[in-house]
Amino acid sequence: MNRGAAGPEAVLLLALACAGSFVVILDATIVSVALPAIRVELGFTDTTLPWVVNAYTLAFAGCLLLGGRLSDVYGQRRMFVLGMGLFTLARTVGGLVSSAELLLAARAVQGIGGALLMPVTLSLLTTTFTEPAQRARMLGTWSAVGAAGAAAGPVIGGLLTEWAGWRWVFFISVPIGVLAVVVARAVLPPRSDDVPRPRLDALGAVLVTAGLVGIVYAVMHAAEADASVWSSLLAGVVLLGVFLVHQARWSREPLVPLGIFRLRSVSSGNVVMLLLGLGFFASPILLSLYLQDVHGYSPLHAGLGYLPIGVAQFAGAQFAGPLSVRLGVRRAAVLSCLLGAAGLAGVALLIGVHASYVTSVMLPGLVFGFGTTAAFTPITVGATSGVPPHQNGLAAGLLNTVRQTSGAIGLAVLSVLSAAVAASWRAAHFGDDLNALAHGYTAAFAASAACLAIAGIIAAVAMPGAQRGAGISVSARNPGQRSGMPRERQPSRRSR
Repeated sequence: MNRGAAGPEAVLLLALACAGSFVVILDATIVSVALPAIRVELGFTDTTLPWVVNAYTLAFAGCLLLGGRLSDVYGQRRMFVLGMGLFTLARTVGGLVSSAELLLAARAVQGIGGALLMPVTLSLLTTTFTEPAQRARMLGTWSAVGAAGAAAGPVIGGLLTEWAGWRWVFFISVPIGVLAVVVARAVLPPRSDDVPRPRLDALGAVLVTAGLVGIVYAVMHAAEADASVWSSLLAGVVLLGVFLVHQARWSREPLVPLGIFRLRSVSSGNVVMLLLGLGFFASPILLSLYLQDVHGYSPLHAGLGYLPIGVAQFAGAQFAGPLSVRLGVRRAAVLSCLLGAAGLAGVALLIGVHASYVTSVMLPGLVFGFGTTAAFTPITVGATSGVPPHQNGLAAGLLNTVRQTSGAIGLAVLSVLSAAVAASWRAAHFGDDLNALAHGYTAAFAASAACLAIAGIIAAVAMPGAQRGAGISVSARNPGQRSGMPRERQPSRRSR
């Protein structure tokens, strides 16, 4: 197959990548709506119910980096089939279980499957679509499908839970998974035996997975501030420190060759993605809670209330490719991050007990939904540019690890901030619960806006403006320009 062409096989590869992204991201939002029904039928307590989400999140975030490396070692075909197969099997089991313990085990296995699958969906695109402008368009489509999954999750979950039962929340994506496995076995080429296979750094994989799980667990339970939280945080930090030393000095073939961070595109792209994830990924849950807690919406109505923002996210992802082609990845990332920051700041300024949904949620939500989602494509293009082909899976896994871990940390930190501000307001105003909650959510959205604004500033300062073979070429539109970004000064030969 011509790796730069857009023939039938390339279209199928794009469909496979989008299918993987859709089911993984859909799962992040569709299950949350069904939690009350799951609690009643399986006997979860208030303290164990969050683990229906946490078991998946911890396994997913902890294994993403390993998943990216396994893609490089064993090949995209094998890891796509294994990841999608595990994910689909675990979802089937999750819909059939009769006990809380089995559901939590199924969710953990599902997280592992998602972690094996997600880096492959990204590396498939970066290795298949090598022409820069085409790569940006395909990544825009990939992001748009993911945004559609995130937006559709609450609505589909609410409808299925209310009309068919919570088990269908798990069954709904099983046919997609089965079809994707069949197509992947037929379309994806096996890993060539002529290419030397690197060794898998097993010790490094154990260290980084355990370290990430420890830190994410501690942050998710930061509000409890008990001994287990502090010990988990300390253990996670120590394990990640040992992991870095192991990568730098002890490992012959490191899981994460630290030299990859010398690439300006990789290091700056991951920092910007970290801030974007911290500020953005909590927003759907915070808005849903705000509409339910302050304005008394039902879960289904709250999901429908987020739908216009989801449409804006889809539009932002669709425009991201052409925007990156026209402006270049740096300018597109800066503009998108600042637009997202403006929308989140609008939510922070306008929400309140007596605020209307249209002016306080929908209109600023359209702005941040479009801007934040449009930012993912140029950041992804930038963070995976200039990477040697044998490290494509590593770069994809690294970026996805930052993206997912930052989302989990952002949700935990912003939830704690919201609760603390609400408690302070309630104490100062004699138990005014609704206004206290509204002020808490205001503080959380203000912090989200600050994260996006800082991300835009760092993107402007640190992200490369154009790169050899990685920038968004528009030579067809402007033949006189060598390879770069329109309206951006070409880098000197030395800077390249």
